[in-house]
Amino acid sequence: MSFFSKQIDKHIAAYQRELIETHYREVDNMYRQMRGWRHDYRNHIQTMKVLAVNEDMEAIKAYLDKLDTDLNTVDTVVKTGNSMADAILNSKISLAQSKHITVECDAHIPVKLKMSEIDLCCIIGNLFDNAIEASMKLPEDQRIIRVYMDMKGTQLYISFTNFTATKKLAKVGSLFRTTKGEGHGFGLVRIDSIIERLDGYLSRNSEDGAFTTEILIPQI
Repeated sequence: MSFFSKQIDKHIAAYQRELIETHYREVDNMYRQMRGWRHDYRNHIQTMKVLAVNEDMEAIKAYLDKLDTDLNTVDTVVKTGNSMADAILNSKISLAQSKHITVECDAHIPVKLKMSEIDLCCIIGNLFDNAIEASMKLPEDQRIIRVYMDMKGTQLYISFTNFTATKKLAKVGSLFRTTKGEGHGFGLVRIDSIIERLDGYLSRNSEDGAFTTEILIPQI
């Protein structure tokens, strides 16, 4: 094996280790949230028991209305119809929210995909990581990531949009410049190689402080 090949393998191995560590942190964050919700659930039950003993139906109704509002606020569960997409999207949404980033997600995958779950996970995960990194440079009230996924005929359409700190990002070759450290560029290259292998279409656009990636992948 040549020196160049060994260096490439070294970089890829480091990148894969980082992905595993990142996924572990995201899952741990989700478990922390679940434990918090379980603790709150018990407190809510105890409160409503006291109200029930006092036969204060108006207070119970008001409390249930408050719980319904709170649930709508914290409910980040995305159900696309694809279990792998659900897992990676919910994990990344949880991570983004822990960093005070608003995520607007409208995702639907009503058919069985031809592409592998590994490819799907890699594409979504890297797109989300890039959007989170860019969002962290903005004030909290300006951090927004918009995700849209659906079928367009026989093709899976994926769109990620996030605001950036600059009006227009610099483009190097076919990719936009990344401010991440050494090795992080493998994420973008990996996405491009997957899209090319699947005969898909990819478009990146940086305009007016927003960065958008659009992808179409044939599923027949």
